[in-house]
Amino acid sequence: MILEKYGYVRAAAAVPRVRVGDTAYNAREIVSLIKKGASEHDVKVMVFPELSITGYTCADLFLQTGLLAGAEAALQAILEETAGCDVLAAVGMPVTAENQLFNCAVVFHSGRILAVIPKTFVPNYNEFYEKRWFTSAAARLGDTVRLCGAEVPFGENILFRNESSQLVVGVEICEDLWMPIPPSSRHVLFGANLILNLSASNETVTKSDYRRDLIRQQSARCLTGYVFSSAGQGESTTDVVFNGHALIAANGVIAGESSWTEAPAYIYADIDMEKLHNDRRKFNSFMDKREPGDYRVIGFLTQAGRDVKESFTVEAHPFIPRDETEKFSRCKEIIKLQSTGLAERMWKTGIKKAVLGLSGGLDSTLALLVTTEAVKALRLPESSIIGITMPGPGTTDRTYQNALTLMKELGVTPKEIPIGEACFQHYVNIGHPADVYDVTFENAQARERTQILMDVANQEGGLVVGTGDLSELALGWCTYNGDHMSHYGVNSGVPKTLVRHLVSWYADTADNKKVSAALYDILDTPISPELLPPDPKGEIAQKTEDTVGPYELHDFFLFHFLRNGFAPAKILKLATLAFDGVYQPEVVCKWLETFYKRFFSQQFKRSCLPDGVKVGSVCLSPRGDWRMPSDSSAALWLEDLKKAEEELKNGTL
Repeated sequence: MILEKYGYVRAAAAVPRVRVGDTAYNAREIVSLIKKGASEHDVKVMVFPELSITGYTCADLFLQTGLLAGAEAALQAILEETAGCDVLAAVGMPVTAENQLFNCAVVFHSGRILAVIPKTFVPNYNEFYEKRWFTSAAARLGDTVRLCGAEVPFGENILFRNESSQLVVGVEICEDLWMPIPPSSRHVLFGANLILNLSASNETVTKSDYRRDLIRQQSARCLTGYVFSSAGQGESTTDVVFNGHALIAANGVIAGESSWTEAPAYIYADIDMEKLHNDRRKFNSFMDKREPGDYRVIGFLTQAGRDVKESFTVEAHPFIPRDETEKFSRCKEIIKLQSTGLAERMWKTGIKKAVLGLSGGLDSTLALLVTTEAVKALRLPESSIIGITMPGPGTTDRTYQNALTLMKELGVTPKEIPIGEACFQHYVNIGHPADVYDVTFENAQARERTQILMDVANQEGGLVVGTGDLSELALGWCTYNGDHMSHYGVNSGVPKTLVRHLVSWYADTADNKKVSAALYDILDTPISPELLPPDPKGEIAQKTEDTVGPYELHDFFLFHFLRNGFAPAKILKLATLAFDGVYQPEVVCKWLETFYKRFFSQQFKRSCLPDGVKVGSVCLSPRGDWRMPSDSSAALWLEDLKKAEEELKNGTL
């Protein structure tokens, strides 16, 4: 995995051990971390704490000529020692300019200073007395400063563009972030997509939580990567303690964090620049308040790194939280979203009954569970739910019995309306052989079931609850005007992999053990529309994933295609890494081709979807998140995939 090829940058937050005032020692620590990051983890960007060359807690020593000269000599040593390192680094030091002293970040690459960034907001309250020594960037007079024998760019209005990628770096220093309008908020409006923060934020009770939230929210608000490094071990503990808090965030997600770690140390994370750019393009109000500015952009050039497959991780199930506690709360919230949408629709229409078909499969089961929560919210009895089993040629006893158990234990009003006789008469009417198990044989059953549901809803004055999920909608795995149609689709925003976890969560938390047992058995049942006859043992013969492919793959494809806007080559590469050891690369490629063909060809079904609640960031509602011509072509995507497949075979993907 060559990160740069797919739009990633590996960024690190380094926390060296310092000796207050010992600039030579501190320089050696900084050099060691830069070299280690470059050689061991192929880091391309590294940020150090505020005033890391001198130590933050030098106090009045900052006014000593000796310390200032020592800092400059230390910087020169760092530049010489890192001349061969392909790392953009930012270190902190005091810099004299125009008879004033500035608290600065010095940004350099491969032994060359690119620019010096002075701190804008200089605190002078509580434990902070920086104005005793330092001047704000707002008071600077010139655009350059002489440092290490060269005249270099100087100012807070400087960005750094990597000429070989989409990376644009902006810098701010500690207190800058705490302000109502941080410099980083302006940086991103002028193109920065990675912010480096050199900090010396001391520790007090709960401050780490506040700091984490601040960084996470700024990365989300600015749709940017954010790398934060705070002073740690070795700083003076005369009055305060520093815990070396290092944080990396990207668009509201904490990608890496450490604190109270024995220094020297660093953390790193891979930040997806393409994803950030795509998000900014999608959320087009992002640039609405950009005001004129005089930013300077300084170029630098990094080389493509080596293969970092062993240290690069991809989440195989992007719709499912990895943390169990988070997953529990997420499932609870999603059920609430679904049930509230349905309850509101029933309340506003004055409808007091819900009608749904129950097959004993995952989707109809989740729809039933959601509907029970909706009628509870409306203070209606569970008997106001009319659950209809409609056994047909493909129905198995296992799914049938599970549907009956759930209806009985949940207090649902049960109905059974077999469809076999009606369907076989229909086959006679249209001249279709009853033993030809083709799409007509299957779709006639789906439409017969929908007709029954709609007619019963008319009889009862009820609302037909749709059961189809987001993954089925993406693939068009539904019968047009059959299970495709309802009065309100509660699952239309829930992908199949998440459906399973929601049902599992309900089973784990249900008080009724018979309900839990039925749900666990449903979870263990192969996914099937049950439209073809069972095998000789009476078990499911028609398995959906044998036909369209594994849903965990399709949900992965769907997430990165819709949410992130990635091209086929990147999706294929990420999928082969995420499912390494689970599916062979050629299998992944096969099903990705299926995904594109079905996604494009089945848009006509999505163009006339019933109303349904949006659950997450990926949604296919034609009235909301996804508007696409029903007759658009997949040729471009399939051609790109074909090229990626060749690269896969050649080992160059």
